Formats: sequence, structure tokens, C-alpha cells
Amino acid sequence: MKKAAILLIIPLVVLLLGGCQGMKQEVNIEAEKAAVKKVIETNIGWAVNKDTAALYGSVAHDENLFWFSPDDAGTISGFDAFVNLTENFFMRPEFKAIRFELKELAIGVSQSGDTAWWHCRLDDFNEWKGQPANWEDVRWTGVLEKREGKWVIVQMHFSFPTDRVKE
Repeated sequence: MKKAAILLIIPLVVLLLGGCQGMKQEVNIEAEKAAVKKVIETNIGWAVNKDTAALYGSVAHDENLFWFSPDDAGTISGFDAFVNLTENFFMRPEFKAIRFELKELAIGVSQSGDTAWWHCRLDDFNEWKGQPANWEDVRWTGVLEKREGKWVIVQMHFSFPTDRVKE
């Protein structure tokens, strides 16, 4: 009798455990948006202190990372190319980040909670060799993926509004 009970209980426990794993977890969208906002701010704000650990922690470390720059020469594909740009431009002593401002920041998070996207207007104030090298009123969009519980940027796009470009 005990053997029969155990044989009935084991499949029941297995079904219950398997069913619980398949249950949809609720996503706290507002908490995820706050976490995404922090990653976005880190991704642009790292340069003030030249904190490459923070920057590299904000992006995907594989070939899926993609950055569309306003000009084709600055377009980056893959983490290695991103590190190369960072080390050979932003880390040079001639480059100095001053401050940034995100305007009209809008963040979306998927219902599953593993994908997010954003768009905003960016003012990024910098110097190159002591002269202003600002990006003002730049459109900045991007996509993040939640990997191993951490948000990372996998795609970014910067562009200047053509109706505001100065000749």
C-alpha cells in the first residue's frame, strides 16, 4: 500500500513542480523601467569619470552589439569594435566629458520583461582639445535585453534631426 501511495505521489510532485516553472511570472514594469533608465544614464554618463567598467557593464559583450552613429564612419558593430572606439577616442586625454541631459525620455518594457527600448533627445556636452564638441538635441534610441537578470544595451541609434541641421 505504501509503495502504491509513493508511486502516485511522485508523479503528482513532478507535475506540480513542472507546472510552477511554467507559470508566468508577473513583471514589475515600473521597476524594470527604473533599472533600464539607470543603464541608459550609465551608458552616456560614464565618460565624466572615464569609468569604463560602468560603460562596459551597460552593453552586450558580443557581436549583437550595434551602434548607429550620425555618420557612417562612427557606426560600430560588435563589442570588440565598441571597446576599440572607447579606448582609442573617449579615453584619450584630448576628450573630456562635461555633462549630459536626457530630454523626453520614454522607456518601454515587453510584457515578458526581457526586452526594453527607449527614445529621447540627448544633449551631450564635451570638449575635444579644449574646444566644445557637443551633441545637442540628438535623437537617441535603443534596445536592451535582460541577460542573466541584468539589462544590457544591444542596439543604439544616434541621429541629428535633418530639419535642424545647420549648413
